[in-house]
Amino acid sequence: MSCRIEFVDSDKSPMDLKEGECLSERLTIHNSPILFGCRIGICGTCAIEVVDQDKPLHERTHDEKEFLGAMAPGRDNVRLACQIHINTNIKVKKTDI
Repeated sequence: MSCRIEFVDSDKSPMDLKEGECLSERLTIHNSPILFGCRIGICGTCAIEVVDQDKPLHERTHDEKEFLGAMAPGRDNVRLACQIHINTNIKVKKTDI
């Protein structure tokens, strides 16, 4: 199955990923507007706001929960792209935390 990623507030074209692919790996290959640092969920450079989704993304990883609990408390639509293995169509935008 293919999942479409759309970038809100960006001129980048949407991209399609295979279900289960790591979002950060594909975004890097396609020179996306979302930046990456550590890739393990502890720096926050890849923070995205999920603006819309066809179905819920998988649960946050332990590292993602811990990091976002401290840096973006109460913002359930903020995720770390490096921790997402895509399972649905989503619309995202870069966010600062």
